Amino acid sequence: MVPLSARGGDMAVLDFGDPDRPVDLVFCHANGFNAVTYRSILAPLASSFRILAPDLRGHGRSTLPTIMAGRKNWHDHRDDLLALLEAFPGPPVVLAGHSMGGTASLLAAAERPARISRLVLFDPVIWGGLTSVVFRAPLLRRLSDRIPLVRTALRRRAVFDSREQALEAYRGRGAFKDWSDISLIDYLSDGLIERAEGGFALACAPQWEASNYVSQGHDPWRAMRAFGGPARILKAETGSITQVPEAPRGLPNIAVETVAGSHHLFPMVRADVVRDALFDAAV
Repeated sequence: MVPLSARGGDMAVLDFGDPDRPVDLVFCHANGFNAVTYRSILAPLASSFRILAPDLRGHGRSTLPTIMAGRKNWHDHRDDLLALLEAFPGPPVVLAGHSMGGTASLLAAAERPARISRLVLFDPVIWGGLTSVVFRAPLLRRLSDRIPLVRTALRRRAVFDSREQALEAYRGRGAFKDWSDISLIDYLSDGLIERAEGGFALACAPQWEASNYVSQGHDPWRAMRAFGGPARILKAETGSITQVPEAPRGLPNIAVETVAGSHHLFPMVRADVVRDALFDAAV
């Protein structure tokens, strides 16, 4: 656990590699998941690099507060990452992430570009264009009960009798259909927390997962311009939530490519693609 007292709690962080060397790469998970979900992707890189993988606010074992009233954007995740970087001073790092974790990384890089050498983002949440940002968050809050992702999150089963019961409930179904048992077990290891009254609850509460979906008042387009450094975006072929075209106009530092035959959760089933991209960025 890394104390982030100014942020109101502690951030759980996996630390891969030689602890005596500076941090090379920080990797952030997607909404609803946790750092351990990506263990099998990141661990093989530890022989070459030092990698931090935090549990974002409201996920895994982090204890940072989850305040949903009046929440409008992901600046809380952004500022948590900036505090984490301050706790590990050193040369510029590669900042990487999947989905929400990719967008949070982008927002953080825009605030502290001197601390970031480059970005590697896997299907980050980047909707629409510049003119839509002002209207997006209020509209999503008003229509939240009609948004499929929000409705699915709020209907999600939050309590299980055992980890084994959760494993059987998820195995081969829905978003987990193509996952290996190893990835699924990794997700559940920190994705469930034991309850004092018995059983296990989702570490990421459905209400917090839903809050992340509707709190879209941040501006990733402005962040892409403000960072100015090299950024590689790998987006899914189907179901992508990255609406950034290849060779985006006015953003020469942004390289965008599509991962053939992939969907939004491709890191969990195409670990080779993710690992290769991270290795290329960190060398």
